[in-house]
Amino acid sequence: MLHTLMQSPYRANMHLILNILKKKDDFLALQDGVLIALNNSFFLDKILYTSANLYLIKEDVYARGIINNISSDFTLISYMHFVSLTLKNKTQMIW
Repeated sequence: MLHTLMQSPYRANMHLILNILKKKDDFLALQDGVLIALNNSFFLDKILYTSANLYLIKEDVYARGIINNISSDFTLISYMHFVSLTLKNKTQMIW
């Protein structure tokens, strides 16, 4: 399953997201969702604990000027790779 976080993790129901995220799931953060990858984010340790595949849209990271402050546990991808993730995952959840 592909989980797509588009809003700030401080505005999303992260408790629910973290509880249903499985090890084989793909998790993609874009727009303000990329804030979850900040090194001092309250949710960083919790999302890393899920062992899901973690991705960030690189354009959104650069647009927010946080490239030097994000966790190396996330993979930066382009919007083209985002399309590949949607094709790979038959089921998707947008947060």
